[in-house]
Amino acid sequence: MNLRIKLIDETLPLPEYKTRGSVAFDLYSRINIIIPPKELRFVPLNVIISIPEDYFMMLAARSSLPIKKGLMCANSIGIVDTDFCGEQDEWRFEAYNFTGLPVTIARGERIAQALLIKFEKAEITSATTVIAESRGGIGSTG
Repeated sequence: MNLRIKLIDETLPLPEYKTRGSVAFDLYSRINIIIPPKELRFVPLNVIISIPEDYFMMLAARSSLPIKKGLMCANSIGIVDTDFCGEQDEWRFEAYNFTGLPVTIARGERIAQALLIKFEKAEITSATTVIAESRGGIGSTG
């Protein structure tokens, strides 16, 4: 499969899978940015990606981001739809600084990763009953 990626700043690297076993590819910050303590900032990721039909992209923080930087993805993960690929649709990472100090992200620093996932759309219908019996609440299986 060929994934078409437009770079906003062509002096930064094209995203890549870092190892043969990697399932997600890394994304880089397009700018230098400082995120104040307990605040959220959108970090531009320098890409517009044409996602193939029947796929979506999941955007997540790199696993080292909380430990090394004190940052997390504010909405846990991002879901990128196939129709988010216009000329103004640069991907951005919602970074939340959970520390008590300002955090700097350098231009070209890898902060996020993207995973291409195949999906099938369901036909949504209304129902007055469900088939399964209720199991209980959170943690009900022990």
